[in-house]
Amino acid sequence: MASLTSPGGINLRDVVVNPANSKCSSLPLFSLRNPYSVNFHLSWLGFFVAFLSWFAFSPLIPDVIKQDLRLTSAQVGNSNVVSLCATLLVRVIAGPLVDRFGPRKVMAGLLICGAIPSGLAGTAHTASGLYIIRFFIGILGGTFVACQAWTTAFFDKNVVGTANALAGGWGNAGGGVTFIVMIALYNSLLSDGLTPHVAWRAAFAIVPVPFLLTVAAAILVLGTDHPAGRWSDRHKAIAYRIKNADALPASHEHNDDAIKKEGDIQVTVSAVQALESELDFAVNEPVTWALAAKVVARPLTWLPSLAYLTTFGYELAIDANLANVLFTLYESPTFGQTKAGYIASIFGFLNIFTRPLGGYFGDLTYTKFGVPGKKYLLLILGIAQGLLSIGLGLYIDNNQHPSLTVLIVLLILVAFVCEAANGVNFSLVPHCNPCSNGLMVSSDVKPVRCAADRPQSGIVGGMGNFGGIMFAMIFRFQPAPLGKAFWISGIVAVGINLLLSIIRVPRV
Repeated sequence: MASLTSPGGINLRDVVVNPANSKCSSLPLFSLRNPYSVNFHLSWLGFFVAFLSWFAFSPLIPDVIKQDLRLTSAQVGNSNVVSLCATLLVRVIAGPLVDRFGPRKVMAGLLICGAIPSGLAGTAHTASGLYIIRFFIGILGGTFVACQAWTTAFFDKNVVGTANALAGGWGNAGGGVTFIVMIALYNSLLSDGLTPHVAWRAAFAIVPVPFLLTVAAAILVLGTDHPAGRWSDRHKAIAYRIKNADALPASHEHNDDAIKKEGDIQVTVSAVQALESELDFAVNEPVTWALAAKVVARPLTWLPSLAYLTTFGYELAIDANLANVLFTLYESPTFGQTKAGYIASIFGFLNIFTRPLGGYFGDLTYTKFGVPGKKYLLLILGIAQGLLSIGLGLYIDNNQHPSLTVLIVLLILVAFVCEAANGVNFSLVPHCNPCSNGLMVSSDVKPVRCAADRPQSGIVGGMGNFGGIMFAMIFRFQPAPLGKAFWISGIVAVGINLLLSIIRVPRV
């Protein structure tokens, strides 16, 4: 049976397991007959459906919700900011929760909690009510941390960047799907005779809530905590494998692979290679205040965190504000809420390709240039995003009637580098603070128990949301001229990414 591989040589069908840590060093996307594939697809699907509620207001707020609730433009901007505030808090605490309970349970818990305010969305009748609903729906944004923690637990360092980027990108594409689904559903309900006042409220009950609860149930029933099985057994499996390293079959000692068949799936247990990185035996443990302080104090922590502030933060602000900007810029009898929403959905939809490409090129760069290659690729993309955003803002402000075609092309270019940078970022994160507390298990090759990776993911995810709030505030307080928020955001992105170039990273 021929193996299906990517252009870069990543095995996309066979399950290749590293016996040192039980992680998969291939990316078997096209099978659901092994736990690695099942948990990978559940991880991105949980993040994907979170967007069906988290961003459900954005395509409808420029027109129907704004009129129905009698909102001012300032109140619309305020609600966009509020929607990111809860996500910031949840992402920061999601890391420690994952350490204690595992990513599967945290993901399902967040989806269930987020379904409650989603079901109550139709009860909003004032600006204050809208703020409260959008704040608590923001809980769903914390699913990103569980998503990335889940894939990191199941995939080895040679493919973890691609796995994280695919899961993050396909999940993030839910933002684009949400624009299309909510607008199409709203228009369908109108055609069925519902009033605008009722139609947008009914749309929330029909789409987000059932999907959130269904996927949460699937995660609890079909998902697995860790390659070792239960989350509480995660470090025992690695300790057992190292303890019994001398008992490996002769084929392993000669760098051959042990191969077995499970149905139609070929499972290969690869020989243990020389230890090159702390990632090989890193096992996260519950976070302590001392460890958290140590992680926060390290400059390396802030390289991916501040970079993510400029890229994912920018993406969140664009997703929240783009439909409103387009509606304001081009409103006419032939250009309304529907067309503005569909065009704005492009930015989120591109995540299907752009973020995975970023992770893929991050892994590819790592094989040639090590961790410094990932760092400089990340910063180059962040600076490019800033420069393109400056150009986009200046184009809007310097043209009385900017071409919609040119605007869409510029948005696509900005989306490509912005979202690819997000993918590169989470291929870099596992190399930053994989272990900080130095607690080792005594053996010749030591499994390292650590909690730093998960706080790192929580900090990076939290900073991404903080960036979303920061850039949303720019759009809120610099609403005119319409391009001003874009070029200010671009200047911020360029400046921060240039400053980050001085932070050193490990070689491997």
